[in-house]
Amino acid sequence: MQNAREALAPEALSLLQTVARLGSFAAAARALDLVPSAVTYRIRQMEDALDVLLFDRSSRQARLTPAGAELLREGERLLSEIDAVAVRVKRVATGWESQLTIAVDTAISSSTVLELADTFFALAPTTRLRLRDESLSGTLEALTSGQADLALGVTLETGSAAGIQSGVLGEIAFVYVVAPHHPLAAVKAPLKDDELQKHRAIAVSDSVQRGTALTLGLLAGQDVLTVATMRAKLDAQLRGLGGGFVPEPMARPYIESGLLVAKQVQRSKQRLERMSYAWRAAAAGGRALQWWLEQLEKPATRRALLERHQRA
Repeated sequence: MQNAREALAPEALSLLQTVARLGSFAAAARALDLVPSAVTYRIRQMEDALDVLLFDRSSRQARLTPAGAELLREGERLLSEIDAVAVRVKRVATGWESQLTIAVDTAISSSTVLELADTFFALAPTTRLRLRDESLSGTLEALTSGQADLALGVTLETGSAAGIQSGVLGEIAFVYVVAPHHPLAAVKAPLKDDELQKHRAIAVSDSVQRGTALTLGLLAGQDVLTVATMRAKLDAQLRGLGGGFVPEPMARPYIESGLLVAKQVQRSKQRLERMSYAWRAAAAGGRALQWWLEQLEKPATRRALLERHQRA
């Protein structure tokens, strides 16, 4: 390895990632089916080419130096860009993306998304699908951070997000529900804040990784059980662990069967959320994304995504 450019080759950066992730040269050697001396030699070559120390060897673990940590961060970015170039080249050749990632808010009908995926696969595309469960502001963040190409169930305004286009799915009503054996089921409605505050709320955690997480419908000082998805929230409320707002179409069969009781809340007679879908404009030339956008133009598809929840 004679120069800095060779030290930044994908193979060298991948080796750096492996050593940093596993914490030792020996563990990296086992993972890569190499002898430890080969890993040590290649890392030393990188250090010589860049004229820096990448790892602190004073301890038994291979700890990154500040220079090594910076190279790791930039190396991950470079490898991502290389992957993106490969995707764009394949897209130009075939028109199909190698992978399409869809961020799906957990308030969206997962069965409808899978039915759409089934129809998509019937086209025999070369595109692999990746579906990500997201919640609240994390649904849009997956898109703006480049981790997804399409987002379903966005509740935040997308106007200020550069390179993002959006369309409206529709409005969805949220209803406050508790199990029939929950103490609030017997309280005369509408429920006041001081009554709600005495009981645990069930909340869905915001999947956002950077920035401030959203919290909706919670009162100061109220006990909270936080779960990962809207389906888990519904399950917790069916068990009587607490109360909270869930999409009315998701709760409807349980209300009709008596497994849940809908209650009016004084501060929110009816909660409506406007939901959208959004996509990265830069990815719009791919055939896979275009197919999904064409489906989302259909009123029946949009309605099913919001309303057709299967009972667990």
